[in-house]
Amino acid sequence: MSRQTTYHAGVLHKKTFDYNVTCVIMGGGAGTRLYPLTLTRAKPAVPLGAKFRLIDIPISNCLNSGLNRIYVLTQFNSTSLHRHISMSYHFDQFSKGFVEILAAQQSPQYHLEHSWYEGTADAVRKNLLRFKDSGGAEVLILSGDQIYRMDYTDIIHTHRSVTDEGTADLTIAGLLVSKERARSLGVMKISSQGEVLEFLEKPGNNDSLFAGLEAPPELLERFHLPSSTEPMYLANMGIYVFGLEQLEKALDNRHCDFGKEILPDLLTKYKVRAHLFDGYWEDIGTIRAFHQANIELACPAPRFDFYQPEMPIYTRARLLPATKMHRATVVASLIGDGCVIEDAVIENSLIGVRSHIGRGCLIRNSYVMGLDYYPSEADCRVQAAKGLPQLGIGEGAHVENAIIDKNACVGRNVSIRNLEEHRTYDDGTVVIREGIVVVPRGAVIPDGYSI
Repeated sequence: MSRQTTYHAGVLHKKTFDYNVTCVIMGGGAGTRLYPLTLTRAKPAVPLGAKFRLIDIPISNCLNSGLNRIYVLTQFNSTSLHRHISMSYHFDQFSKGFVEILAAQQSPQYHLEHSWYEGTADAVRKNLLRFKDSGGAEVLILSGDQIYRMDYTDIIHTHRSVTDEGTADLTIAGLLVSKERARSLGVMKISSQGEVLEFLEKPGNNDSLFAGLEAPPELLERFHLPSSTEPMYLANMGIYVFGLEQLEKALDNRHCDFGKEILPDLLTKYKVRAHLFDGYWEDIGTIRAFHQANIELACPAPRFDFYQPEMPIYTRARLLPATKMHRATVVASLIGDGCVIEDAVIENSLIGVRSHIGRGCLIRNSYVMGLDYYPSEADCRVQAAKGLPQLGIGEGAHVENAIIDKNACVGRNVSIRNLEEHRTYDDGTVVIREGIVVVPRGAVIPDGYSI
């Protein structure tokens, strides 16, 4: 153990790094439901909140919880994720901390087509040797595409339980949700002592599967939730604590997925405990969920607040100038570093780093992710010579209910508003998913384009 001492507002805080816990963050698969945001990047590398990435959430939660031995498992489009992690998270040689990417690879045991991760459980199974080498006795498994703030020492305490019940073999974090929200999540039924009795993975639209899984009144009282005619259900958050030995035994099979196969099978074999969480939690699995969660971050009183100095969200420290705004109107929005905004109106939106917003633009309920670099004068001359728009949002553009991915060139007097209310659409220039218009990374939108 080592101690890190920090000062905030004149108060002394001591953080103990727990080297007995190895953190594993699942990087996800191909991320098809977040297409085209995942066309060239892994899900955890998708930008968030005008200056962060999704991966910053679980990594920051780990560090704020005194856990600094972190692996990230990924295999799809991992280049930008690897770059972000390597440029963001550095530990001195005395802390024994690390954030390391474990990409799928061939080995004597797993070769050819079997070298790919075939599911969440399979990804963990193929890296068990690395987790053993890290020296921890417990493994904390996390998702890389969720927005929440949690002190993981709470779930670890639940797992280790100082009561007569003793240490659990597996502890699952659970959140009370409505039936509609539970349809796409795993649902648990627990005893009064917190033991998981039943587990059902993603019941979908089959209402008969929900019978008997309703949260009991005493569980609602514990979270000060009023009893209502609509039942509540305890959903699996995709956060698990295993003993390393128990994890190895649980994976001694060919099952590929935790939720569908591993967890239901363990209820009769293991001591499985639930840890109850009552804070904000959002699973970023679809374009609409991603868009709504980001727009909510710009609200005056968002449910997820970046402004908590005792539990900050860390990210890459960029050496960028302050944002410059000239005669701009900005309402309920987040503006990243290094932007130039000229005589534009921005409402309920997020503007990412290095963005250039031209004169006369109206951006409403949208996320403009910004640029990876400032274009040089030579770059601008080349674009002009080709008759192409410059990087950023051109003069007179109207952007509403949209996501503009990084390095996009949006021309003058462009209208991106989904006026025909498409649910799904792709014209080779923009993509619409669940009614949200997405301009792909690096796309070129010509002057006068309208959707």
